[in-house]
Parts: sequence; C-alpha cells; structure tokens
Amino acid sequence: MGGSLPHSLYTAEQTRNLDAEAIQVHGISGIELMKRAGQAAFEAVLKQWPQIARGGTLQIFCGAGNNGGDGYIIAALARQRYIPVRVVTLKDPDQLTGDARKAWEWYRSLSGRTQPWSELISITGDLVIDAMLGTGLTGEVSGDYASAIDAINTSGKPVIAIDIPSGLSADSGMALGRSIQADLTVTFIGMKRGLVTGTGPQVCGQIIFSDLQVPAAVYETVPATAKLIKKRELTGLIHPRARDAHKGHYGHLLIVGGDHGMGGAAIMAAEAAMRSGAGLVTLATRPEHVMASMVRRPEVMARAVATGIDLEALLKGKTAVVIGPGLGKEAWGAELLKVVLSSDLPVLLDADALNLLAETPELLQARENCVITPHPGEASRMLGVTIPEIAADRFGSVEQLQALCGGAAVLKGAGSLVAVPENGHVCTYICRAGNPGMAVAGMGDVLSGVIGALLAQGLSAAEAARLGVWLHASAGDECAKAEGEAGMAATDLIPAVRRLINGLMAEEN
Repeated sequence: MGGSLPHSLYTAEQTRNLDAEAIQVHGISGIELMKRAGQAAFEAVLKQWPQIARGGTLQIFCGAGNNGGDGYIIAALARQRYIPVRVVTLKDPDQLTGDARKAWEWYRSLSGRTQPWSELISITGDLVIDAMLGTGLTGEVSGDYASAIDAINTSGKPVIAIDIPSGLSADSGMALGRSIQADLTVTFIGMKRGLVTGTGPQVCGQIIFSDLQVPAAVYETVPATAKLIKKRELTGLIHPRARDAHKGHYGHLLIVGGDHGMGGAAIMAAEAAMRSGAGLVTLATRPEHVMASMVRRPEVMARAVATGIDLEALLKGKTAVVIGPGLGKEAWGAELLKVVLSSDLPVLLDADALNLLAETPELLQARENCVITPHPGEASRMLGVTIPEIAADRFGSVEQLQALCGGAAVLKGAGSLVAVPENGHVCTYICRAGNPGMAVAGMGDVLSGVIGALLAQGLSAAEAARLGVWLHASAGDECAKAEGEAGMAATDLIPAVRRLINGLMAEEN
C-alpha cells in the first residue's frame, strides 16, 4: 500500500469485474476483501494521523452499500484498538444486506454503537471518515447524503475518503452535484480513472492505493483502457545526442499563426519549440510580428505570409507543422489552415485552427500523424455539445476527438487526457502533473510548441502527445515549487521544459 500509483485505470464497472474475478475464480470471499480494504484504510489512518491512536476520536459516516461496509470494518478495528469511534449512519443498519451487514454485525459484536444522521447535532471527531457513497453512484447526490457531504465539508475536520470521495463519479471525475473534499483517499483493487481527472484531483487529496493482495492474474482478465502517464515509460522516447549531430538531425518545425494583434501566441509557441529540441524553427506570421519575433528570439526564422501561396513555399523542407496559436478565425487563418491540411506532414492543430475546423469539419481527414489539443471549450465546439457535457464524460469526449483526427487527441484540463491508437484500439492516458497556477493565457501555445518540436524530431503523434503533455505539466509543477502558483506565466515553463528533456536524456544515457 502507498508509494507510486499503478499504471492501469478502470471504470466502476471494470472494478466490479475485478472484485468478481477475485471472489468467483480465486476464492477470496467478499467479506474478506472488505476486511482487507478496512484494514488498509485503518493503517492509513494510523500512519497519516498517529495522534488518533493517542486519544483521538474517529467519526465514521457509513452509507447503505459496501462502501458503508468498509466503514464498519474500520470502526470495528478501532474498537479493537480502544480508539473512540462514533459511527453516523445514512441508512438504518438493520436494513443492510450481504457483506455490508456482516461488517456491521462484527462492529456491533464489539459493543459498537451507531447514531442516525437525522439525530446528529455536530461533527466532533478529530478525524472524519467518509464511507457513504462508493463507485456505484450514477445520479446527482441528494437528500441526507447531500446534507451530510455539506456538513462534513464545512466542519473543518480532516477527512479520509474510502475508495472514492462520496459524490465523485468514478468514471468521469465529475462531481455529481456535490462531493466530499478529502485530505486523503484510500482506494482499492483498481485505480478509478475519475480520481485523477476533472474534479478528482481537486477533491481526492493524497491518494493511497491497495491491491488487497489479490493475485496478479485477476488483472489479466480485465484489460485497462486508460493508463497513467509514467515518467519511466517516457525515458527512451527522446535520445542523447550524437557527437557528430547537426541541426538537420533534429527536424525543422513550421509554426503558423499570429493574425493581427495575436502575434504573442505564435511567438511563444516558437520559443517553446526551440527550447524543446527542434533543430530549426520557422514562424509563418503576419508581417507586423516578424520584427517582434526577431527581437525576442533571433534563432527563430520569422517569415511574413500574406496568402496561402506564401505558406506553400514555406512548407517545403519541413518535418512537422503547428498551426493555430493566434491564428484567428478570419479569411487569412482559414486560407492558411487549408494549405496546411493539404500537406501530409505531421501536424498539430490547436486554438483557432480547431475553432475553424468546428465550422468546416470536412477539412479534417483522420490520419495517424495528426495531434489536436483542445481545451473543453474548443472540444465542445468540435463535438457540437456543451462544455458541461464534455465535463460529464471527459473520456468519451477525448475518444470522439481522437476518432476525428486519427492520431492523438489531448483534452486539456486538470488531469489532461491523451487518447491514442494502441494495439488496435484507443487507449487514454492521464497526466497527473500540473497545477492551478497554469490556468493562465499562453499555456496552450507553449504546449503546442513543445509537442510540435517532438513531432519535428521524429516522434509519432502518440509519443509526442504523451511526452509533451508530461513535460509541460511537470514544468508547471517545477515553476510552482520554485516560486508559487500565483503569478506564473506561460513562458516561465520553457526553461523547465528544457531541463526536463535533458534529464530524460541523461537517464537513458
């Protein structure tokens, strides 16, 4: 238990299938799994809050299902250690069935007492344990559960969530009306994908995982369709440089963007690309931005383009293209987008390139060397749905986006998603890195430059998207650690991206 989180992520249904496999095939009873879960959570309590064993009080909120059963197991273990425990019930324990009832009966056999939520006056425990609603929740939280969640969140007490914070969707990471705000979440047998994207990172606090000692064979029967991006799997995607290398070995990236008044976006993307290892970077932009680019970063070859014909000449000799930063949605941007999409070069589409495609979707032909990087607003326009609908099904949304482009689709946000083709199906990767300080203008432009540089250096769309998203988010975390989240600027990330890339090269070497 503890340590790094597992690579594979599961839906609520898949997690139930893991449980069933352990019970039906490997002979581990349901109550035994529940006891192991309760033990894992209880150990986490004592490790994270050791003062609980020295006179502290637990207050456990138990719901109607197996999540509540986990809570009763924890309560029983606390009774055995003579730790004061108060159990608040959201459902009459006499109505419990199955393993949850067995857990309650064990707690009751130790002279454990319960108090109905309706009779609770105040939350007085030194530590609150949320065992109310588990992974089976589908509709919006209401009634006593909603009231209990609100009371716990406003109590000021530290909170441990069992398996998942009550109210959080295990599948989408969306809060279903409201959610427990936990300081620690102890999750079992399968990492739920909703813990690490959407609202999940905000409400889970620290996450501890326990596999409940089930055999490894259990996981072979339920293939994961989502995975965490792990640094160790990125090492080797980009290699140490040979002594006899020259700039041509590392690609020539063309960045297209910067309509009137929007040159900064394209210039930031170009600088990020240069610092991400591209051998050469050319910027195709409006004439008024050429001088600004030359002053800011003379290594970038800035070229004025007025028409699509101008751009066609610049495409020659390039190894990848980024289009979208500051592109605008007027005739100039639309004409340049058509020229880029008529090329077979690896391409990254962002920002206004995506907004233009939402209006003219027939321009986009699915191909494996294409990367798109929408935020939820751009994704909603591309898919013809609302932003709340994107939030309600981030995984389904990014998979639809991947089908549109054929290569890699990045759905940005807390716990960014990267959907890529893998072994004949679509696999979605989740990046846990990143922080709220990155919610500022220009971050997407820098990301475009980073991924574009990786494409130019010969990485596939899937490789470039995964590595680029991790580099960008991890650079944001480095900046936040050094100087805090507030006041972070997009260009602050660029030196950190360079350090991270060189660190990966050094590890491979």
